[in-house]
Amino acid sequence: MSQAISVGKATKPPRIRHDRPPLLAIGVMIWLGSELMFFSGLFAAFFTIRSEHVVWPPAGTHLDTVRALIFTLVLVSSSFTMQTAVFAEERYNRRSARIWVAWTIVLGVAFLGNQFSEWLLLPTRPSTNAYGSLFFIMTGLHGLHVFIGLVAMAFLLGRMKGPAGDPGELSVFQGVSYYWHFVDVVWIGLFSCLFLLK
Repeated sequence: MSQAISVGKATKPPRIRHDRPPLLAIGVMIWLGSELMFFSGLFAAFFTIRSEHVVWPPAGTHLDTVRALIFTLVLVSSSFTMQTAVFAEERYNRRSARIWVAWTIVLGVAFLGNQFSEWLLLPTRPSTNAYGSLFFIMTGLHGLHVFIGLVAMAFLLGRMKGPAGDPGELSVFQGVSYYWHFVDVVWIGLFSCLFLLK
């Protein structure tokens, strides 16, 4: 009788515990390594072109550094909300994890919306000078990566619709979080180069 009762009770979904990182996490880290090399090439091009100019950014370049700083803080705070979601998922608190992922999406969309308005309102255009070309290429490619991260989080929320998660859900969660932290760190580098480096 006691066996029948214990079988009927709701149990937490099985989670596979590894002594080593799961293959998905390793794959994401290798992919992020290639992304790091890609952005390193952009930074190398930036510093090479900058070294050829005495005045940087060129005269006539108007940047709203305060606004960019505010939305940098918005994006950085989204890293904390994403990590909070991972912690909640690790504790089997899927409802809390969904809420924190939703907040991360809101912050990411706010950052991307600001980036888009910046592209429209910035007097400097890609054809204006070398700085304009670099600004649009670097922020545009980063914006694409932010968009990919938001799509990944939307799929993650879709995967979490059921009452119980599957054994691989935590690995996917961690993989998406690694990607999102990478996107945030890259933006800190871009913001420092494009808005602060004179």
